[in-house]
Amino acid sequence: MKRLLIDLEICYKCKKCEAKCSYFYHQSTVLKEPVENYGVEKLLAKSAQYLVCRRCEDAFCVASCPNQALEKDKNGILQRHLFMCTSCKSCSIACPFGTIYPEILEYKSSNCDLCIGRTDGKVPLCVTTCKEKAIQFIEVEESKEKNIYLVNDKLAVHTFPWTSWKR
Repeated sequence: MKRLLIDLEICYKCKKCEAKCSYFYHQSTVLKEPVENYGVEKLLAKSAQYLVCRRCEDAFCVASCPNQALEKDKNGILQRHLFMCTSCKSCSIACPFGTIYPEILEYKSSNCDLCIGRTDGKVPLCVTTCKEKAIQFIEVEESKEKNIYLVNDKLAVHTFPWTSWKR
């Protein structure tokens, strides 16, 4: 299945993300103020969260959210429902490992919708405009040997995941 694949090792080497985003509200005149390119940045944040989240059995971050904006999916990966989040940052405070970074919890932010319904079989704009080729739209499956992990049905990440220390 074709998915967006983000290579975090390449992505982190960039000083500033220059990939463009075709998210509806970036192109629309519905919003009166100019919208920055948060779509790609939120995609990166979601991929990074996969890397750093400790997948606690008793997730304090989920329990602390007054709006039920966080949940763990079937793989134990933390998912944030953007339109339910009020950016109270209680999840960030509740996380015992400090892996929910407050700067990714902006209230007025747009989310990557993975170009669902807009690409018509074409490659998403972020893929074609990423100069470092850190974002790809390819046939990819999860492969622990290749350090490729599925974040969800439409997104995969190439990274070295967190593993607990064994002494």
